[in-house]
Amino acid sequence: MREEWFAANRSNWDARVPVHLKSASYGVDAFLAGRLALDAYDVAVLGDVRGAELLHLQCHVGLETLSWARLGARVTGLDFSPAAIATARDLAAQAGVAATFVEANVLDAPRALGGRRFDIVYASTGTLVWIPSVREWMEAASACLRPGGRLFLRDAHPALQAAADASPAGTLLIEGPYFETAEPLRLVRETSYVPDGGDARLAQPVTYQWNHSLGEIVTAAVAAGLALERLEELDWCAWPAFPWLEADAEGRWRPPSEAPRLPLSFALLARKPAAVPDAAEP
Repeated sequence: MREEWFAANRSNWDARVPVHLKSASYGVDAFLAGRLALDAYDVAVLGDVRGAELLHLQCHVGLETLSWARLGARVTGLDFSPAAIATARDLAAQAGVAATFVEANVLDAPRALGGRRFDIVYASTGTLVWIPSVREWMEAASACLRPGGRLFLRDAHPALQAAADASPAGTLLIEGPYFETAEPLRLVRETSYVPDGGDARLAQPVTYQWNHSLGEIVTAAVAAGLALERLEELDWCAWPAFPWLEADAEGRWRPPSEAPRLPLSFALLARKPAAVPDAAEP
């Protein structure tokens, strides 16, 4: 069944590509004019990336990937959607930015990349919900890091993922599973998440999704051999997950000012320990 679930999701993401390219929230024209398509939070956490080899997992159309290249990283983007990868390569050519893009399922990343290892593995919003096993995702990410390398993951908070679409303003009404389940949620959504998607209907509206608790995510990272350096819960998310969220000056979506702060995203930074030198001969 896994391959059927992945195939449905891949077809859904193929269908999203033209919708996202036209969306002001993706800002393709602004990117081609020189603007970075990165959240300032991510740039602040990772710092100077000049000369670093950076792997962007589940990179979609590659705008963030190429933005890291503009900041001096040597970048590789990986995604399972052939339409997204073709678009990423085209955008790289249009922007004149050097980048490598690989079409593969993220769980196959170590094999698809031929065992290459990177200084940074990066992933942002819209990552873990498409993966049945967070343990397998963390193992794949860890395998792509060289000793001393860093994993940075910023994603939707599992509390948000479990919340009902109809959550009243300023609340998260838990409706779906919070913890990882063997069987996915089957969702039918005719449109994508971009606020200006309008009436653009997706040719393949069915997706299969999994939630993973914050504890499961952190435990999986540690079990994959990574040392946790930072875990932060954030009161904003990257898209209008609920109609009552409001965009701030940085393009983040937050509850109204009179509402309580809610955990809408999280960010995790972990490091693969440096190789332990062999003990000296007695």
